Amino acid sequence: MKLLALPLPCLKSKQITSMNDQEETVEKKDNLETKVEETTDQATDDNNDSAEENSEKEEVEQVDYQDKYLRLYAEFDNFRKRTMRERVDLIMTASQDLIEKFLPLLDDFERASKNSSDDANAMKEGMKLIHSKFESTLTSKGLKVMDVKAGDDFNVDYHEAITNIPAPTPKLKGKIVDVVESGYKLGDKVLRYAKVVIGQ
Repeated sequence: MKLLALPLPCLKSKQITSMNDQEETVEKKDNLETKVEETTDQATDDNNDSAEENSEKEEVEQVDYQDKYLRLYAEFDNFRKRTMRERVDLIMTASQDLIEKFLPLLDDFERASKNSSDDANAMKEGMKLIHSKFESTLTSKGLKVMDVKAGDDFNVDYHEAITNIPAPTPKLKGKIVDVVESGYKLGDKVLRYAKVVIGQ
C-alpha cells in the first residue's frame, strides 16, 4: 500500500478553509436562530397584544349589550306601568259620559220632589216626561228594549223563565204567558234577560 503524501501546507489551508466555512455556517445558524427567536417573540407579543385588544373589545361590547338590555327592560317596564295606569283611568272614567247624561234626569227628579202640587195628573205627566227623557238617554247609548209579549215562543237566549203556570189556552202551552220584567240589549249583547212566565 502506498500512501500519498500530501504537502502539509496544502492540508492546512484546506482545513483552515473548511474551518472558516464551518464557523461561518455556525454563525449563520446562530444568526438565523436569533432571528427566528426574535420573530417568534414578536409574533407572541403581537398575539398577546391582539388577544388583549380582542378581550378589551369583547368586554366593551358586553357592557354595551348589558346597558342596552337594561335600558330596553326599563322602557318596557315603564310602558307596562303606563298602560296599567291608563287602563285604570279608562275604567274609572268610562261611565263619565253616561253619568253626565243622567245629571239632567237627576235635576228633573229634584224639581219634581220640590214641587208639592196636589194635582195627581200633573205629577203623572211629570213622571212620564222624566221616563221618556231617561229612555231616550239610554237609547242614545245603544240600549234596546227587547220586544217580548205574551204568546211569543220561549227562547233561552233572550228569556228567563221565573215560573210555570197552567196555560189559560191550549195555544199558550210552552209559550210566554206574561212578561214580569223587560229584557235589555246593548248592541247585540244581552244585558238583562226578560223575566217571563211560561204556560204548561
